[in-house]
Amino acid sequence: MSRFNGFHRLPALAILAVLTASPRTIPAQSSAATPPDPAPAQLATQAPAQPAAGSEPAPATPPTPEQLGDSLSAHQRYQAAITAYSKVPDPSAEVWNKLGIAYQMMFNPKDAIRCYTASLKLDPHNATVLNNLATVYDSLKQYGTAERYYRKAIKIDSHSALVLRNLGSNQLAQHKTKKGWDAYQAALKINPQIFETRSSASVQNPASAQERGAMHYYMAKSCVGAGNPACAIQNLRLALNEGYTNPKRIADDSSFASLRELPAFQQLIAAQSAPQ
Repeated sequence: MSRFNGFHRLPALAILAVLTASPRTIPAQSSAATPPDPAPAQLATQAPAQPAAGSEPAPATPPTPEQLGDSLSAHQRYQAAITAYSKVPDPSAEVWNKLGIAYQMMFNPKDAIRCYTASLKLDPHNATVLNNLATVYDSLKQYGTAERYYRKAIKIDSHSALVLRNLGSNQLAQHKTKKGWDAYQAALKINPQIFETRSSASVQNPASAQERGAMHYYMAKSCVGAGNPACAIQNLRLALNEGYTNPKRIADDSSFASLRELPAFQQLIAAQSAPQ
């Protein structure tokens, strides 16, 4: 399951859904693990202006509760961030979204849902928050509910590679293989590096090893179609590690014909074919 701007991701996990922090838009994907996906809206820092010679330096302005929460979240101090965000008077939809992310990173889906719902009451047509709410339901294995929220997000932002990627993983977890693959291909057309993004916060997809293996296998096919052999080989390795496929099936699959002459592909097949 996230993907959100401005905060670091959790340690690497198998299949990931990404959270996004800004409730305004889901940023265009430009690099992709991660997740990420959207380029993180990290806190900008710049050197303070130097006072004129002989003048007194201006007193430092204390950070607002929201700014403090952003800083704490960026350092993965989510419980402290929750305390800071909770002090924001009359919180905006954006603050509620950030609170939801912090609760989700603390593995508290109940309060995450509460906060995302509060954000949507203030800004009901926000694709970013709909995406984030969907990832909570994915983590609870309520895949049908999650899919409905992903589809609402796509209706608002049909060019979000991030949401399409998440939707594809959700559908594969429901054994909707063809639909999941189609969603992956649509995501790759928008951003060929969507599966490589690593800059956003992510939460683990709770699918079984077999389902995760299927996700990786079809991601590999989509990566081949997008002309990204490195992405394809990496996902084939993960599919093999999950026990979903075997070297012979991969070697015989015409979808991977363009990889057969690549040394990395040959090494992968040889290593997996060697007796243990």
